[in-house]
Amino acid sequence: MSEQQSELNLAGKRVLVAGARATGLAVLNLLDEQNARVTMLDTKFAHGGTDPDLAGRGVAMVGPDAFDVDGVVSAPPDIDLIVVSPGFRPDDALLVAAAAAGIPVWGDVELAWRADQAGMYGPPRTWLVITGTNGKTTTTSMAEAIVEASDRAVLACGNIGLTVADALRATPRADILCVEMSSFQLHWAPSVRPAAGVVLNVADDHLDWHGSFDAYAAAKQQALLGDVAVVGLDDAVASGLQAGEQSRRIGFTLAVPQTGQLGVVDGMLVDNAFAAVAVPLIAVDRIRPAGPSGLFDALAAAAVTRAIGIDPEAVERGLIGFSPAAHRGQIVARINTTGFVDDSKATNPHAAQAAVSGYERVVLIAGGLLKGAPVDDLIAHNKRRFAGIVAIGTDRDIIMDAIARHAPEVPAVTVFTRDDGSVMTQQTDGGISAIAATGASSADAVMAQAVSAAWQLAEAEQADSGRAVDAVLLAPAAASLDMFASYGARGDSFATASLALADSVADR
Repeated sequence: MSEQQSELNLAGKRVLVAGARATGLAVLNLLDEQNARVTMLDTKFAHGGTDPDLAGRGVAMVGPDAFDVDGVVSAPPDIDLIVVSPGFRPDDALLVAAAAAGIPVWGDVELAWRADQAGMYGPPRTWLVITGTNGKTTTTSMAEAIVEASDRAVLACGNIGLTVADALRATPRADILCVEMSSFQLHWAPSVRPAAGVVLNVADDHLDWHGSFDAYAAAKQQALLGDVAVVGLDDAVASGLQAGEQSRRIGFTLAVPQTGQLGVVDGMLVDNAFAAVAVPLIAVDRIRPAGPSGLFDALAAAAVTRAIGIDPEAVERGLIGFSPAAHRGQIVARINTTGFVDDSKATNPHAAQAAVSGYERVVLIAGGLLKGAPVDDLIAHNKRRFAGIVAIGTDRDIIMDAIARHAPEVPAVTVFTRDDGSVMTQQTDGGISAIAATGASSADAVMAQAVSAAWQLAEAEQADSGRAVDAVLLAPAAASLDMFASYGARGDSFATASLALADSVADR
């Protein structure tokens, strides 16, 4: 525990909390308990907006306009600390002005880490930090399941479930925190030094927020500055990240592990890092989700939990009992031998690549907000797997352009909504059809037509080759907020459309 952290005292401090949604409210609750004087900043408070619940708690509220005079943003006066929600970018004018004025800017996880290390909620917890472009939620949940199987008190938190601030305040107390951290959270939490941290993989994502791939990778590297630094050796970028000067570096791989690594030997996950001799952990065929990405996540979860002394038997029990969360490769419908697979959580090209790689022949539904991430590699590397692609969402044309450059032989369709509410389907051969939107939302109508178009491509593939495609796969490679409230809502829409289609085919 550092001297700075052990001396943390928030009583009477004037704290500006930037963001008054779920994360900001969790931060407010922690600061209230520490007797800080809080002002909440949010766009909904601009020009005199207010929140009755906050007003009832005596919390001051301001909008960004309070610090903007004729386009010039000044640092907030009489503020000792700013705590930001993860979505605030580093180049936000108010935060830049605050930093220039010497006002500390912390993320919510940085605040929680300092509060925990200072003993504000009892003895400091054991932190396991999990990050990566793809797989971090599954890995975090697997790690939680493993620790639970060891009968130690644990909570998954951070970018999954509870905020870390709420996890510190939760009862009964959890002594171990499995903290999923996004690149945003890591950027705003430079002091965090976990007992074990893992970087699964690093691929193009959130480049619009970080400004460059190097900045994004540097944020991910923050997870490796604790006691044990775990990296995915099969990922070119993650395997090259440096650990902290005092960190023990461990790797994991789908190959046979060398000393200091976890890997796979004769159908078994094996730990060759945390014991004097290699220790078998669990049979590969017992792991869910099946396939390379699920196995990779299980190795990472085993590594971070073994790093804190969890025994091999608990690793096996935890992974055997683990069930993947929704929208992560679920088969939601089936027509004959073709599964309709919801991997809506694949919100970047790297995650979509992992989803596609599990099938020999697939029709992909992709699109949404790509956030500056290129899809060229996804298309080029998998063109022999694609029986067709259906592109939806704001950045559908970027996907279609990539198909034209790298896989022009792959049948492709775009589905979109016109201004009059009708849903348009446009094929690469020039065919266009219009389907009048019904009472469904335009997003649901687009998804229904996308599923229908994907099935038509699957039927065409079978007619040509005599072999059914393995899956109609929703792996969007993009965020959902251009059309849906969340990736979950997008997946639910896909499931509804797939079930309706399966029912209609069965009735023929």
